[in-house]
Amino acid sequence: MLNYILLQAQQIQEEVQEQAQQVQEQTQEQASGGEGGFLKQLPLLGAIILIFYFFMIRPQRRRQKEQRDFFEKIKRGDQVVTIGGMHGKVCSVQNDTVTLEVDNKGAKIVFEKTAVSLEASKRYIKKA
Repeated sequence: MLNYILLQAQQIQEEVQEQAQQVQEQTQEQASGGEGGFLKQLPLLGAIILIFYFFMIRPQRRRQKEQRDFFEKIKRGDQVVTIGGMHGKVCSVQNDTVTLEVDNKGAKIVFEKTAVSLEASKRYIKKA
């Protein structure tokens, strides 16, 4: 009977060691698979960055360049619209300011160049 109990205990001990070894192997596989998982996600991350660049950053830079060119090309006699909705004809242009004639009686108002709206001015010119 004692031999039977010792035999059973030995078998249980071997089973526990096998299970421990299997758990250790699984843990190692998961750990090594974690690195592979990151490498698999890297192209996806790169694709997201490219999409963000082409749909957000690049168009915004192009609009900023167009706006900057528009400010540089404003000259006397141009019809413009400010961001506040004021329509007028450019009388003079200084470094950072524009003087607009806003009515036929000669009323003039000085604005910053950045107050002139590119989009609204384009729409105004198309209507005229």
